[in-house]
Amino acid sequence: MNKMRLNKFISNSGYTSRRKADELIFEGKVKINGETVKEPGTQVQVSVDIVEVEGKNISLEEEMKYIILNKPIKYITSVKDQFDRPSVLDLVDIKERIYPVGRLDYDSSGLIILTNDGDLTYKLTHPKHNIYKTYIVKINGLIDDETIEKLKKGVYIDNYRTRPCKVSLVSDDDRKSVLKVSILEGRNRQIRKMFEKFNFRVVYLRRISIGEISLGELPSGQWRHLRDDEVKYLKEME
Repeated sequence: MNKMRLNKFISNSGYTSRRKADELIFEGKVKINGETVKEPGTQVQVSVDIVEVEGKNISLEEEMKYIILNKPIKYITSVKDQFDRPSVLDLVDIKERIYPVGRLDYDSSGLIILTNDGDLTYKLTHPKHNIYKTYIVKINGLIDDETIEKLKKGVYIDNYRTRPCKVSLVSDDDRKSVLKVSILEGRNRQIRKMFEKFNFRVVYLRRISIGEISLGELPSGQWRHLRDDEVKYLKEME
């Protein structure tokens, strides 16, 4: 009989990510055959057990979906929020339930991956995997080489030190600097806070790639299915 860990079953159903599934389980919001379960590693008998999350019966998705979207600004990267702001999911017209991988803040734009593959989501968001996320960043004012070197080495923000990253100057004029920044983390508003540390305000932030998956010429607000070779790359990357 086919069995699967409960948190993996929930994430593979397309309901949410594995990390969020763990939280729901610990909060007592998951039942198997009517009984509340609080251990993520509990084994589910696939196609036999009835799994209920937050009062809804869930089942495994029949087909995995992998989508790349060019997120416009003023969209959230979650299903919904308390302010009823539009979500990136509103831009994608498919019948399967999918969810965003990681975050891209409300005032930022660019590449976001959406999928119902819980294993891939876990891999791309877990800090143990060294996956660079690359951004084009415009700041107010001119930045010098010394500050760029400090950013590369890591800075203290929100009581933690950012990991070493890649920073290079693309262009500047008398009032603005444009940089290319690649980070291994994805903490809340991390890049904005990194530059704020040196009294620079980010006026434009666009993610252009995750690993070797590039946004390319995909127009703002548009999406496409990832190619088979792109999906294979994401699954096999370390």
